[in-house]
Amino acid sequence: MYKKIDARGLTCPLPVIKAKEAIENSGENANIEVLVDNEIAAQNLQKLANQKNCGLKINKISDKEIHVFLTSGEGLQETGSEEVCKRVKNNDNTAVVFSSQYMGNGNDELGAILVKSFIFAITKQDVLPKTLIFYNGGAWLTTEGSKVIEDIKALEQNGTEIITCGTCLDFYGIKDKLAVGSVSNMYEIAEKMLKAEKVIRP
Repeated sequence: MYKKIDARGLTCPLPVIKAKEAIENSGENANIEVLVDNEIAAQNLQKLANQKNCGLKINKISDKEIHVFLTSGEGLQETGSEEVCKRVKNNDNTAVVFSSQYMGNGNDELGAILVKSFIFAITKQDVLPKTLIFYNGGAWLTTEGSKVIEDIKALEQNGTEIITCGTCLDFYGIKDKLAVGSVSNMYEIAEKMLKAEKVIRP
């Protein structure tokens, strides 16, 4: 099987996600060619190949045209698996906490882009977090008009619990605009975080 993906012009993490989906939907020894337009995307695809036990060849035509060839199934005998790069949607006991509608400090426009990319990337992980917690400015992410609402809904449909601080929703006057998950309180938020095996704060 051969599949070609034109990922030129796509922002991170879309080239990796498209390649990952192609690998997971392909049989043994499938050949996947991914076209990207920057070195960072090629390096990210190289990391994906290492993670998925896939063969890799990179052909750099120019700085803006790089062909990355992935061959799935090369790690089958080593892993003993009957399927190639299968996604497992089990939820582990991880809580991801959002205290802002932005990711990181600096430029808010960039922070909004980063948080959108981060949440989208979570939806494509093999193992999904058990809980997403939103408080303070993060409460805006679970309300109407949020640019990440569909991805958060997708996580909820796959078993991830979504909770948002009720005090925060009240403070910002957006409690009636909650569009996904449930209203929570600080006791429950503290309990979820203390009981989680891992707490991630992007």
